Amino acid sequence: MPPNTTDIPDPPEKPFLARVLVLGGTGFIGRHAVAALHASGAQLAIGSRHPGRHRAAYSFADMRLARFEHLLLPDAWAALLKDVDVVVNCVGILRQRPNESYDHVHHRAPEALALACAKAGIRFIHTSALGLHEGAKSRFLSSKLLGERAIAASGSDYAIVRPSLLDGEGGFGARWLRGLSRSPVHGIPRGARGGIAAMTATDLGLAFAALAAMPSLAAHREVELGGSRRYGYAEYLRELRADYTDTRALQLPLPNWAARLGAHACDVLHFSPFSYGHWILLQRDNIPVPNRLPELLGREPHAIGSKMPASPVRPALAK
Repeated sequence: MPPNTTDIPDPPEKPFLARVLVLGGTGFIGRHAVAALHASGAQLAIGSRHPGRHRAAYSFADMRLARFEHLLLPDAWAALLKDVDVVVNCVGILRQRPNESYDHVHHRAPEALALACAKAGIRFIHTSALGLHEGAKSRFLSSKLLGERAIAASGSDYAIVRPSLLDGEGGFGARWLRGLSRSPVHGIPRGARGGIAAMTATDLGLAFAALAAMPSLAAHREVELGGSRRYGYAEYLRELRADYTDTRALQLPLPNWAARLGAHACDVLHFSPFSYGHWILLQRDNIPVPNRLPELLGREPHAIGSKMPASPVRPALAK
């Protein structure tokens, strides 16, 4: 007599493991995205300007060559997008270099990528910034805004992620601000009146992993992220300083012309992450409206400071 097959339960479905390409996966933001995605079980490929240098540290990922100045047309992305369900773009430049312009890296290449993703049915998560606005007299900022607009017009299933100021392991700007906070004297530009919703890079990586797991990004076209506390620039330096000492720094007001001159000097000399674009942003709120980080994390964001939990970035991924 044949067995009663109606009593045999169906085998459990295996969870779908997204195949994710992280562009800029060896940089500050990208390393935290890779760590969170790897922990989630995603199958990873990493786009890098120098894949050979990082292959040993990222043995679990497929390393792929990605140079944005060579990827300005949709068809140029075909090889990089092979066997990919989701792209997470963490590539950005603070200052232009030979063959790497703001227009290429922040606008033209992401536009071509978004069009390629639309054609291939690949979801596209793009890292941008808060505070972008029409008429900003900074090519750094204006190129990012043009990139956002091109992605929105591409027809792809996209999410534009705009994080506030980041603190965490391996960040040039984060390391510089923490070093500045330890100085006994802080120069505070009078015009630096914008609010800051500083967040940890660890939480940003987890937000990317949450977005990558979604079958559609239609409900997350613009994703503004930040911590749960609002700081002023002077207050944020005091908060960072409290991790190192109980003494207070002398905070001296600086005229705006001095801050602007200093920003231009940093752009020329490249000795600091401070730039003219950042000077513009310091004068405006860098606050997410609304803040979608708690929704993506399923909890409140980690606080900035010594009590925040250790980063999940594996030692092999840390520079």
